Amino acid sequence: MTLEESARDLERGDSAPGFELPGTDGASHALADYHDHDALLVAFTCNHCPYAQAKIEALNGLAESYEEVAVVGINANDAEEYPEDSFDRMQELVEDGTVRYDAYLRDESQEVARAYGAVCTPDPFLFAKRDGGFELAYHGRLDDATGPDEEPSGEHGFEMAGAIESVLTGVPVDQQFQPSRGCSIKWK
Repeated sequence: MTLEESARDLERGDSAPGFELPGTDGASHALADYHDHDALLVAFTCNHCPYAQAKIEALNGLAESYEEVAVVGINANDAEEYPEDSFDRMQELVEDGTVRYDAYLRDESQEVARAYGAVCTPDPFLFAKRDGGFELAYHGRLDDATGPDEEPSGEHGFEMAGAIESVLTGVPVDQQFQPSRGCSIKWK
């Protein structure tokens, strides 16, 4: 396991890179499919990394708490080298209720992960709906629990929820970039 921290390729205000990826629901999902939401949280994640596993419930909670926010997980890991990250396993996790995001997508070519500048799992990007598209409002960790066995430090530790609240109320996100930490994306 190679531990990485997210980096900043996209800056606040940058447009969300487009995508069209297969989902565990059997449908193809594109960025435009989420334009009926006020915000979009794209989290590059996977099945095998303990850091990503530790944030499944946090992502599920955000998806369940905010109807106006689409929570989309994208797995870009090389499933040939890491079979636990296969599309079949992704489908199993959705079917058994472990993963309850709005969508769990497969980035087989890894082009979408590269376009976003994702480097680790999880690596979350929050976009606000603006002028018919989405622009980056916040890129950083979900909460202040940086290890897989840690818990967030109370109400103020849930940084992504705070950023979502800002976006939904039209207030600029004032949080400074706090890198996410997790396993490196397994590039081909």
